[in-house]
Formats: sequence, C-alpha cells, structure tokens
Amino acid sequence: MLVTFISECEKKALSRTRRVLDAFANRIGNNTWQTPITEEGLNAVKRLLQKTASKNTAVSCHQLKSRIRTELLWVVGNRNKFNNEGVVAVNYTEADKFIGEFEMENIRLIRALAVLSALFHDLGKSSTAFQNKLKDSKKSDAIRHEWVSILILAKFISNKNDEEWLQNLIDGDLEDKFDLDYQDIKEPLKNFPDSAKMIAWLVFTHHLLPINDKNYKRSDSFNFKEIMNLFDKEWGYFNKDQKLLIRECFDFKELPSKSQKWQTQVKKWSRKLKECLPDLEKSLADGSYRLVLNYARTCLMLGDHYFSSQAKDHTHKSEMTLYANTDKNGLKQFLDEHILGVAKQTQKNVDKLLDFENIPPVFDSLQLKKSSPKGYEWQDKAVKSIKKWRSEQKIDNNQFGFFAVNMASTGKGKTFANAKIMRMLSPKMDSLRYILALGLRTLTLQTGNEYQNKIGLKDDELAVLIGSKAINDLHHKDKASELKNNSTGSESEQELYNDEIIFNGVLSQGLDTVLKNKKSKQLLYAPVLSCTIDHIIGATETKRGGKYILPFLRLMSSDLVIDEVDDFDGKDLIAIGRLIHHAGMLGRKVMISSATIPPDLALGFFNAYKEGWQIFAKMRGKTQEIGCLWVDEFNSSTKIEKNYQEQHANFIKKRIQKLKQEKPKRKANIVQCSADIKEYFNAIAEEILIKHKDNNFKDTQGNTISIGVVRMANIKPTIALTKHLLICNFPEGFEIRTMAYHSAQVLLMRHEQEKYLDSILKNRDKNNTILKEKIVKDSTNKNIIFVLVATPVEEVGRDHDFDWAIIEPSSFRSFIQMAGRVLRHRDIYPDKPNIGIMQYNYKTLENNGVEVVFNNPGYQKNQDDLSSYDLNKILNINELFKKLDATNRIQDSNFCEFSNLEHKVIAKLLTSDIFGPETLKGWLESAWWLSAMPQKYVKFRESLGEITLFLISDINIGFVEKDKWGGYEPKNKYYAIKYDDFSAFDRLWITRDYEQLLKQAQLDFNKDDLTKTALIFGEINIATYGKDLNGIIYNDQLGFIRK
Repeated sequence: MLVTFISECEKKALSRTRRVLDAFANRIGNNTWQTPITEEGLNAVKRLLQKTASKNTAVSCHQLKSRIRTELLWVVGNRNKFNNEGVVAVNYTEADKFIGEFEMENIRLIRALAVLSALFHDLGKSSTAFQNKLKDSKKSDAIRHEWVSILILAKFISNKNDEEWLQNLIDGDLEDKFDLDYQDIKEPLKNFPDSAKMIAWLVFTHHLLPINDKNYKRSDSFNFKEIMNLFDKEWGYFNKDQKLLIRECFDFKELPSKSQKWQTQVKKWSRKLKECLPDLEKSLADGSYRLVLNYARTCLMLGDHYFSSQAKDHTHKSEMTLYANTDKNGLKQFLDEHILGVAKQTQKNVDKLLDFENIPPVFDSLQLKKSSPKGYEWQDKAVKSIKKWRSEQKIDNNQFGFFAVNMASTGKGKTFANAKIMRMLSPKMDSLRYILALGLRTLTLQTGNEYQNKIGLKDDELAVLIGSKAINDLHHKDKASELKNNSTGSESEQELYNDEIIFNGVLSQGLDTVLKNKKSKQLLYAPVLSCTIDHIIGATETKRGGKYILPFLRLMSSDLVIDEVDDFDGKDLIAIGRLIHHAGMLGRKVMISSATIPPDLALGFFNAYKEGWQIFAKMRGKTQEIGCLWVDEFNSSTKIEKNYQEQHANFIKKRIQKLKQEKPKRKANIVQCSADIKEYFNAIAEEILIKHKDNNFKDTQGNTISIGVVRMANIKPTIALTKHLLICNFPEGFEIRTMAYHSAQVLLMRHEQEKYLDSILKNRDKNNTILKEKIVKDSTNKNIIFVLVATPVEEVGRDHDFDWAIIEPSSFRSFIQMAGRVLRHRDIYPDKPNIGIMQYNYKTLENNGVEVVFNNPGYQKNQDDLSSYDLNKILNINELFKKLDATNRIQDSNFCEFSNLEHKVIAKLLTSDIFGPETLKGWLESAWWLSAMPQKYVKFRESLGEITLFLISDINIGFVEKDKWGGYEPKNKYYAIKYDDFSAFDRLWITRDYEQLLKQAQLDFNKDDLTKTALIFGEINIATYGKDLNGIIYNDQLGFIRK
C-alpha cells in the first residue's frame, strides 16, 4: 500500500518523529513523508511512534485508495490537530477550560481523606505484638494491626466533634507514647464524628472489608453512621485463638508520632480536611460520599501496594526502631518510612484519578464505519437511532448516563452490533473503549478472534484475558513462556493481577509512578478488553486484599458490555447487579446483550445502573437523566428513560409481533418416558432415531445423515448416556457415532475436541464438512447419525449448527438456548419437531422426585415451587409444537408453570423491596457496601469452587498438583482417582490419544520433556461445589466423573 504521513508535532516531539519516519519513508516536505509499505511494516511504524509519543506528538497516516481518494488510517498523539478525515485545521479558536466541581471540591476532599488515612493506616504496627510477628512469621495477630490503628486513632479523637479533633491535630496534640486500655474501648466508632468515621473506615478496610457471623438478613436499611456504629473488632479483626497475646497488641515502646516528619504531615492534612468539612457533609447528604470513599480507598490501597513493593530506602534516617514489613533478606522498611511513603504515593494516586478516567480509546476502526452487509442492516439502524438521539439531547458528550439492551436473535450479529453501538456512545462517536464481559473462559479467545477478523482490531487495540497461558498457546500455536513464582513479605505486596493477558500495545509511561507491573498496565491500557465477567467483577466482589483495584481502575475509563447476560442464574444475578451499579457510579455506560432477556432482569439491572449513575451525576453536576437503547433485528429505539418498565414492555410487544410473523424453524415435542431410570436412556435412543428420520440430509451416494445434540444438565448423566449409546442396540442399517462434551476434560483433549467440532459444525450453510469425513465415506450403512452428548457448555457462544436436538430439561431458558443451535444459519422450515424435550429430567428419576431437581442449573429452590416434575403438566407443549422461540422468555405472559417459575425467581432476586445485605436493594440503597456482608451472603459463582490438576502421561504418576517450587505432587491416592476401564469405543465419533497429543505439543512449543509439557497442557479444573473431593473416575475419551 502507498501511505502518506503528516506531522503536526511540536518541540522535541518533532525531532523524535522525524527520526522514526525518516527510517521508513521518504520525506517529501518539511513534515510530510510518503512510501509504499506492507501492513506489518506500517504497524511497526505506528508502534515506534507510540513509544515516543507525548502531548506534543501529532502524526496522521493516510492510505492512497485511488487516484482521487485517500483514507485516514490512524492518528498517533494529539487528535485535535486533525479532523475526522485527518485534515489539518487552518484556523484555531481558544476557550477557557472550565474546571468542574470534581476537579476542585471533590478531588480536594478525596485527597485529604486518603492521605490523612494513609498517615494513620499502619499505626497499629507499632505494637510489640506486630514487631515480634515481623521477626517470627509463624506468629499471628491477636488483634489485627488495622484495628489497633483505630484504637490509637480513638485516643486522638476522645469524643470531640469534626472541627475539634482535627484542630487538636493541627495544634500538635500528638502524643508520642501512651498505653491503651483495650478493655476501655470496645465500640470506638460510636463516638467518632463523621470525618473520623470516614478516616476510620479507610484505615480498617485497607486490607479487608469487615465481616462477622451475626445474621443480618432481611434487616432494615442502615445509613452510613448506623453501619459504622456496628463495627468492632469482632468483624474480622480479632483472633480468639491468640487471645493470650492481646496485651502485647497494646504494648508500645514508641509510635510514629515520635517522627517530626510524620507530625508535620498530619498537621498539614488535618488542616486540609478541616477546610473540606462542608464538602464532606454535602457528600453525606446527597449520597456521593459512597464514591468519595471508593476513590479514596482505592488510592490508599494502591499507594500501600506500590510503596510496599519498593526496595528499602537505605538513605532514610528513621527517628525510630520500628519496622513495617519484611522481604527475603529480613526486616525491610522502617515504619515511619513506610507510612510517609504510602502517604506521598497516595497523594500521587489521587492526582492521577483523572488520568485513570481518560486512558485513550482506539480510533479509526474502518470496519465499523462501513455499512453492514445484507441481512444485518438493523445494526446501522441502531447507529442512526443513537446519532439522532444525541443530536436532539443537551448532554455532556464526554459523560452521560446510558443503558442499552440488545436482544437480537441468535446468529444475527450481536457481537459486531455491540461494537458499532459502543462506538456511537463514545464522546465524539468515533472511538472504542469498553469491556466485553463473557460468561465462559473459552469464549474470550473466540470473541477476540471475531473482533480482530470482523472489526479489524489489531493486537495493540484489543486485549484478551484468559485464565491459562496454555489456552492461548493451543489457540495460537505461539511459544509458551515459563511462569515465574514470586514470594512476598507483606499483605500489601501481593500481586494485583495474576492471570494471562494477550495484548501487544505500547504502554504509556504516564502511570509509571502508580503502576509498575506490566500486566497491570496492559489491563488498563488496552482500548477493548475481552474477558470473562469473573475478571472484572472483582471490582465489587473482593472481600480481602487488593484484587479489586485493577478492575475498579479499568471501569473508571471503560464502558461495560455484558454478553449473554441471562446465562447466569440464581444469586449470581445479584452480584452482576452490583457490578452494573458500580459501572454507573463510575460514570460509565452499560449494555446488556442476549436474545432471551426476561423483563424483570432488564428492569432490575436498569435500576442498579440508575442508582449508580445518580451518585456520579450528583458528584459531578451532571444531569440525572439516562438515555436508553432497545435494539433487535427488527427495531431500534433510543430515548430518555421516563418509565423504564413501560418502555421496555412496549419494545418487547413489537418484538413479539415480529417474531410471530417469522416462519418456524424450531418445533418441539415432549419425549414420553417411564419413571424408570433404566429406561430413560432407551427413550432418548429411540427419540434419536425419530429425530434423525424427520430431520436429515443426503450425501452424494443417497445415504441419510444427520447431526444432532443431546443436551444433559450435568456431567454425570452426560457420560452415562454416552456410554449407553456406545453399547445399546440400534436397528440394522443404522450407524451411530457419538461423544461426550463437557468441561471436566483435560485441556489438551478438550481443545482437540473443540477444534474438530468447530470444523464440522460451523458454517454449515456454506459447507457441510461432515460429508468429507472418513466415517461417512467408508460407511456401508444407509443411515449415519452423529450425536454430540453435551452439558450446557454447548448452549452459549459456540457457533454450532445441528439438525436436531434432544433436551434434558432444567430451565425454560435452556430450551431457547439449545434451539439457537438448531438450524442456526440455515433457512430450513421443518414440518415435524426437530427438538425433543424429555418428560422428566434425570434428577427426578434418580431421587424419585423427593428433592429439588430443576437446579444447578435451573431456578428451582424449593419443592413446592412447582406442582409437578412431569413436563406434560407444567409446560404448554401445544404452543411449543407450533413454534419454539424466545417469546415466553422475554415477556411474563403466564405461558406455563415452568416458564413462570423463572420470571418469579428473577423478579424476587432483582426487584425485591427487602433491604438486607443479601439483596440487590440492600446494596443499592443501604450502606451494607461498607462491609463484606453482601459478598458473604451472595458470592459470585458460589456453587463452584474448583481444584486444578495436571495429567502426567506416566500411568504410575497420573494426576498431580503443582507445588510452589515448580514441581508437582501426585494426587491419585489423595482424591481417590480411579481409571475407568470402559473400552467399547467402536462407535466413538473421534478418538483422541493423549500421549500423542502431548508429544505434538512438546514439539510445537519446544518443551524439554513430556512431563513439563503435561504440567502446562494437561490441566483440568474440577468443580468441587463446596465439598471435599473423594472418589473420581477418569477416562481419556469420556473425561472426569465424580462417584
């Protein structure tokens, strides 16, 4: 391609830019270059320019598209030097920059609170108990140092009001040594004035949020003062096992108040906080104190983390003999050195808050500028709808509240549409900066590929977060790099982020004074981030440590898109509501995306967003009005929210009218079966033959072929059914090929399976790859049936296309999701049902219907939630026989008892009026967020928990766990792992050889031996469901199953 570079750089940036461009292109003017160049070469030029970019850099790159037209490819540096087409401005006008309230009053308040808290945060480390603990790491605290700090702080306050206690500090009333009678101060916070309560909360939460064992469920609403008065040492700060050491916790040989530097800083910041008291009281009155404290805590904890990770300053002359932490060489930072260093770093962090909020997006996405292809025109309608709305509204283009719902049907291009929509919601409708949060880890790389291929995002514009480096290596066949183990000597030194991230962008040095770790900066700088929601939900779900800091900082500058948002059920929805509220509170826009969003889920999440946005709006002086978008493949509506429930219902009504006009591609029937568990699988086998007969295609030899899926709710029946299909009798002339697909499989084996399934089941509208398979070519049977037996991992995200499906029921939603995998991309309209729904589910027969059965997955909590477990009685099958679509999932129409249960459960979870910490309302409108009680009662993915094992190819070793030294410990005996000797695999669809795959991986990734290769690619994660594992059966072809 032929490109032209235009430089509008100033000062030193001009010479730096010239050096780069002169090396790659011909200078055809003072500040103009031109050259033919490859795409790879052009990317190299861009990276080099980015590495040296400053505020004075401004370079545009244009590609010659024809003799009369050029196209702007990108701009590095100051985009204000060019317009959207890259044209240089001829004239400039200047205006005074308005400095808003946030930059003034609120920043001053946040800074004063955060820095003064930093000066008090580790006073408790002065105790003899803590100093002894540093010398003997095996010792533990009787009372944690954070709470001892609070008791020291209480001595400074002594029942004074806000002005008095701060004035005492300003006047120098700072004792350098005193004794604390711990019996005398049982509930110190009750006598703290408002400012001291805020300082105290920041101090005692700088490592963990308070939590205790009392039952606060269904409690009344508590405000800030009432919650703070509840807290005492019993909220996680007292170790009863060490109560004999309590006296040492209040024995002080000296205190940091002995340091003149510390006293000077305390006086300075006490004065500044006293000046901010009117703003503090205003924030308490309007509720914006919540955001003030969140900002301040993040700055304090980040400062503590950063300074604790620094080496000891050997030039520091301490006025005391107390220490704050250790490293591998022993005692490290002096206590006064540490406290003063953290305070200084905390101030820097507060000063960088606006920088965190304004990390650059990606511009110049050419694919998103283009019109969508035929069949996807609805994407452009959504873009026009937003553009029209923005032109009509008087809003701050940089910061406005917006909540979007994308309900386009499966296979209609929601992912691409979401990117187009988020671009139109950017300040100038020309950039992207957002988080795409997904439900499954395996989907992050898949979505990342789609973003690169369809949207054209480069690897310096898109980051993909994955839980395992091995997954990325298998996906991309890149060289694997060895993991390094680090040890720390302080809670504050723990890594903020550990998982693998794929991002090759240039990292600006602007935040080097705040973050040193490369992974941390990658997480923040990547304009578009594709990750599982687990990676970002730490912003609200972290109870202990600093793992919430990076998600929090990322959300400060990124809008949020949650894909397949209703893929979560139960209490997980409350945790997601907390995240959505947090995004709103940080001033970001939110989109939820799924074809099957129930009305109460949309309403509950909108309410969460609204409560969050209103806090931000009050703090920043923005309008509290919120723009809303509803979009599907038929309609697009953008308007200011007036009555969300009514507006959403109107949109759904129009959607249903359009859905009714479509010819039915999916029809369902109930598969009748006896209540005998032994006959259950026979009934499925018989239905497979029926579905094959009614839904098939022919090969060139006239043979009848079909590819179907049997969806089972859990792994145990998935493996059991697969075994049954491998050995049961089928009529003569029928060839069955089957395999089990679920999550409890070794990574290398699962990767091979998914790679194969993708090759067969994707793009069947264009290419029926199965016809090229050796099984088909060599078969002597007239009927060939391929059956994938799968758990719900097949329901979401995978772009697979089946001819028919049979479903073990667990929820009404599962019918809709699996229906989306039948005739996914093919316009075929069956006369007979292509989806069979079992009359009972496996659990019903397994426990004779005496327990809850439609759960994990599913919405049932109690036996009396449903009148029967027989789907003939709780499902309106007559309507589903005519057409199975999302209609009765997206509206609460009293369609049938089974679908009504889901609507009832979701409404109770997300729109309940109860204020306790276990509810979403309690998080939104009460002050329970000051504690970890909400996370205690509602833990995200509570039911899972997992162990990670690795399969060594040596049968005498088997499964192992890694140790912290890079070695491994055999675990076959520990977990009572047995090998399944089932070997009737003649009908297996594909056979995988683990040892051969391991040898190939060893070659591909240049590993020394098979064992080292297995310790990367032999990974398997086994869900524990909160129970001890004892008794696991493993088979290479079938995977893991618990006894």
